[in-house]
Amino acid sequence: MSNFENTDGYKIIQNWMSDKGISPFKFQIQTWQKFGSGYSGMVVAPTGFGKTYSVFLALISDFLNYPDQYKKGLKMIWITPLRSLSKDIAKAMQEAIDEIGLDWTVGVRNGDTDPKVRQQQVKNMPEILVATPESLQLLLGQKNHQRFFTNLQTIVIDEWHELLGSKRGVLVELGISQLRNYVPKMKIWGITATIGNLDEAMEVLIPYPIKKTKVTAKEHKKIEILSVFPNEVEILPWAGHLGQKLADKVVPIILESKSTIVFTNTRSQSEMWYQLLLNAYPDFAGQIAIHHSSIDAHLRIWIEENLSSGKLKAVVSTSSLDLGIDFKPVDTVIQIGSAKGVARFLQRAGRSGHSPFETSKIYCVPTHSLELIEVSALKEAVKQNVIEPREPQVLCFDVLVQFLMTLAIGDGFYPEETYERIKQVYTFQEMTDEEWKSMIDFLTIGGSALKSYEEYHKVVVMEDGLHKVTSRRIAMLHRMNMGAIVSDAMLKVKFISGGYIGMVEEYFISRLKKEEKFILAGRVLEVAMIKDMTVFVRASKGKAQAPSYLGGRLPLSSNLGQFLREKLSGALNPKASEKELKFLHPLLVNQEERSHIPKDNEFLVELIKNREGYHLFMYPFEGRLVHEVMAALIAYRISKLAPISFSMAMNDYGFELFSDKEIPLNEENLDKILTRENLMTNVISSINAAEMARRKFRDIAVISGMVVQNFPGQQRSNKSLQSSAGLIFKVLEDHDPNHFLVRQAYTEVFNMQLQEQRLVEAFKRIEKSKIILKFANAFTPLSFPIKVDSLRQTLTSEDLDSRIQKLIQQAKKK
Repeated sequence: MSNFENTDGYKIIQNWMSDKGISPFKFQIQTWQKFGSGYSGMVVAPTGFGKTYSVFLALISDFLNYPDQYKKGLKMIWITPLRSLSKDIAKAMQEAIDEIGLDWTVGVRNGDTDPKVRQQQVKNMPEILVATPESLQLLLGQKNHQRFFTNLQTIVIDEWHELLGSKRGVLVELGISQLRNYVPKMKIWGITATIGNLDEAMEVLIPYPIKKTKVTAKEHKKIEILSVFPNEVEILPWAGHLGQKLADKVVPIILESKSTIVFTNTRSQSEMWYQLLLNAYPDFAGQIAIHHSSIDAHLRIWIEENLSSGKLKAVVSTSSLDLGIDFKPVDTVIQIGSAKGVARFLQRAGRSGHSPFETSKIYCVPTHSLELIEVSALKEAVKQNVIEPREPQVLCFDVLVQFLMTLAIGDGFYPEETYERIKQVYTFQEMTDEEWKSMIDFLTIGGSALKSYEEYHKVVVMEDGLHKVTSRRIAMLHRMNMGAIVSDAMLKVKFISGGYIGMVEEYFISRLKKEEKFILAGRVLEVAMIKDMTVFVRASKGKAQAPSYLGGRLPLSSNLGQFLREKLSGALNPKASEKELKFLHPLLVNQEERSHIPKDNEFLVELIKNREGYHLFMYPFEGRLVHEVMAALIAYRISKLAPISFSMAMNDYGFELFSDKEIPLNEENLDKILTRENLMTNVISSINAAEMARRKFRDIAVISGMVVQNFPGQQRSNKSLQSSAGLIFKVLEDHDPNHFLVRQAYTEVFNMQLQEQRLVEAFKRIEKSKIILKFANAFTPLSFPIKVDSLRQTLTSEDLDSRIQKLIQQAKKK
């Protein structure tokens, strides 16, 4: 260490920092030293500890030590996942550079950058360029683009934990591989918050045989987790209604702090809490604001600035404010409901506490009493430092096809040498020669199924084997559609007889089969058909499912589920000292008396018969997404025993199957219903997998350029995209069912929507558990919130309140 600390570069930076009244952290000095010794690597540090300075100042100190080794032009590319971060980062860097006394400039390049500025950059690149993954791709699609990068020293990927596990992350991996081809000595650095698979995260970012290191900050942000308790514990808890009662307890927390972020998990919840706080304390008018991704970008920036300047007292926000936005910390963070995952919770908590050494305070406000067990589970996870991994995506052929087109509209590529490079990229290490050949065929002649369609002959093979786009129109269309990582589309809902009702997400509707019912705008509707981007329905009656929106899809993470099961298992232990469990004691005793509290090695099944009919409840504690698939699977298996139809409801703890007929389930056949045998075969029979894959394929078709989204002066509607993609999917299924993009559609359905891996793990665990079957004639504390969620789908709020009161009265009589 001491040699490095004697260098000119270190001394200049040290002096600059001490003028600002700060001194470097050990991990920052370590990063500067490793960078200077030629290493690539990854910096792991909590929010607010100066991660940006660790790698940015490494370049500055290295330049100050060896100025003659640096040539004119672009020296560092800084990739950030969010456009809104770019300006802040560039501004902080430029200030430091000016104060240190260098004549470098920092440029920003993303979708918001003025075209004149972009032109200027092409002529004369800044020393440091802050860009998004998509902007890097656009640079690689320019003619003679290699000249930009000849003197590049390093590429830095900020917030790598956010990009890892997404297709944008794959774009970054491919971009890095291309830059290494131009500048083999280029260093690769990632900056990440703590996640559960840091070694894998580094391997995905830097899979190359070069000198690499992981620099981890020893500093930890202290976190104080405080529960906000209702005045009394409800024996039968239900979601949503506690908000009104607890808003009065949240107001004083906001008043005592200078600045507060109130985090919610969904847009609708943020809208509701904004109103609740205004109703509870009308003086908040003009002092609080609301922030989520559907809000105009200018307004979001105004909110961020006014929160840090103190003009705003509080902001009610979705995860739009926890995505690594580098705005200044606030005094207090309040989490409404469960954060559903340890990593997300820590990220949100880290937003409070102005200096790295202050304790971050986060208040947890339950939306129903049982969520207090989740707070207790979170505390345990934080104490043991168990954080979820971010799973990297593999074999994303749609992104690779897009990337190869980008190279083809630039200077072209030679397949043999490009293949060698791509095989080194983590995501494509398992790619076969056959798959690569299919991709090249697809780009040049559209592949076997589409070869008779002229528009798929995009890339021309030159005499020397160079693969290049020669058509200006094809090149222009690709530039307009690059970087398109598609979000989930909304479908219109209309009556067959005419009349528009509203919108639902594709994700939800693709799971429903014909004649299944769902609820929208207070009406029960039956699916007649789905055509293009419209769901045609008939009015109906009876039980129905409520649309789930992606915002509400934050499922309980498997780590948190595990801690939750453990906490519940020992909840009635006299030694359980946590405030949350003590508060919930009456509820837990009631659950034990009426049914059972499952131990860690048990799996609880409840059969409840009442006036309405027959209810089956199961409690895997695996999160809503897994339960949605499990409920369909168990319903399918039971219907094999006897013809019976069910309606379903689920929350993060378990699910309900309800029928007016007796459910043929007993100790003898329960094992068969819960077996791991034929698991995925049965899942495919219980849901419409082909329809889900067809919808997934639309995104894949857009990303791979098979379907073009943007044309000059117009953007195609989702309706025409869906019909184009649907036609192509049908052609491929009929004529080339093994097509690499069709296979990818099915793989994504299994991995993402059906959560195959987690489902298999859950069934393995159930297989090892002792299955406890309990019969009851009234709802138990665990089943009640699931039941209320299912009622919410079919009743107006007034009817719902009176129904809930009736159910509570019935339960008290038992």
